[in-house]
Amino acid sequence: MTAPAPSNNDGRKVLGRLSLPERTYVADALRAETVGGVLLLVAAVVAVIWANVWGGSYENVSDFHLGPGSLGLDLSIQHWAADGLLAVFFFVAGIELKRELVAGELRDPKAAVLPVVAAVCGMAVPAVVYVVVNTVGGGSMDGWAVPTATDIAFALAVLAVIGTSLPSALRAFLLTLAVVDDLFAILIIAVFFTSEINFAALGGAVVGLAVFYLLLRKGVRGWYVYVPLALVIWGLMYNSGVHATIAGVAMGLMLRCTKRDGEHHSPGEHIEHLVRPLSAGLAVPLFALFSAGVVVGGGVLGDVFTKPETLGVVLGLVVGKAVGIFGGTWLTARFTRAELNDDLAWPDVLAVASLAGIGFTVSLLIGELAFDGDELMTDEIKASVLVGSLIAAVVASVLLKARNRKYRALCEDEERDDDHDGIPDIYEQDKPEYHLRMAAIYEGKAAEHRRLAELAGAAGDKGERPA
Repeated sequence: MTAPAPSNNDGRKVLGRLSLPERTYVADALRAETVGGVLLLVAAVVAVIWANVWGGSYENVSDFHLGPGSLGLDLSIQHWAADGLLAVFFFVAGIELKRELVAGELRDPKAAVLPVVAAVCGMAVPAVVYVVVNTVGGGSMDGWAVPTATDIAFALAVLAVIGTSLPSALRAFLLTLAVVDDLFAILIIAVFFTSEINFAALGGAVVGLAVFYLLLRKGVRGWYVYVPLALVIWGLMYNSGVHATIAGVAMGLMLRCTKRDGEHHSPGEHIEHLVRPLSAGLAVPLFALFSAGVVVGGGVLGDVFTKPETLGVVLGLVVGKAVGIFGGTWLTARFTRAELNDDLAWPDVLAVASLAGIGFTVSLLIGELAFDGDELMTDEIKASVLVGSLIAAVVASVLLKARNRKYRALCEDEERDDDHDGIPDIYEQDKPEYHLRMAAIYEGKAAEHRRLAELAGAAGDKGERPA
């Protein structure tokens, strides 16, 4: 496959340089996600060890029930993690999506085409792979959505572990992919995993969301107002039959993510800055701890590659994600006549596409919903998610390591600040003040070297060795 031919009448770049504010936001967001991803990785390893070494205690803790039964919230620890803690994760996802729509990469329809098409293809192709495998193998179609999700935190943890870094354009592409991915995952959960609806509870949740929205628009402040209201909305949404994480997304989308005069940060960005550590550092790792604990004996691992349901998940994550995202990106560039960033190559896109095959958190959640009531199949699907994500991580690591020297050079160029004004030089090439500052710096260095040359010459004339 050849790269799309350059076009003389379209100057747009695929994976071009970010604006400075967008680059700063992406760097801050991914820094928190990277730390959370490492904790997520540790939690997953602990869960697997705990379930395989002390399986009885793991099941006892996971199945331990607590909560007010009169409110329909007498849930197991595992359900609290999946329905309660993940609502925090999806709340942050809602804020990210809102910000991308009003101030980020998705605000411009032309710029939004690439990540949206890539994300849609990156979800559709894994689903197709799963359906094909299970059609041929006579398996269940219930798990078609399991391999469609990307786990940005786990992907960044892999980057941290293998010691490589991506240029900001590739990191932003990965983050935007994950945001769009989360949006469609939310829609899948809401549409396909809602069976019976309690309209009274749903109506109460809608009223609560309306009150939440009005309070925001009136400028009411105080966590003691919004946290209790959010808990009520979450409880009503849970009892309505719609997955409770939808409440988190809805509240995140209501926050204002544009700055007004005198504001350094929008309310949405401020709240995201406060809540993201809670989501990445506590909520998601605890969910992983009580969801990733599967017994990985020889029989289970053998079933992963023999049963059509589990094989479909593995191939969907490893092959479907890479083919879907790479193909969607290439086709978008081809038909919009955009050019790939001069600093990058198409193998870089393939490496990021492979990295997106790590589908841990949301894939585990969808697997639990898809095979609810079938404990054996649920565990096998979880094992297939772990295996598929691990294989995708290994493949992506190999591809990324092959280009690591290039990435390091690009990152150094992006970070260089020779005039020490706090702004990377790459963003100041069209500013006369920057070049004047650099001229003064070089003139000062030149004067210093002339002085040293004169001293060296004088010492030479006297037959002395210069100090």
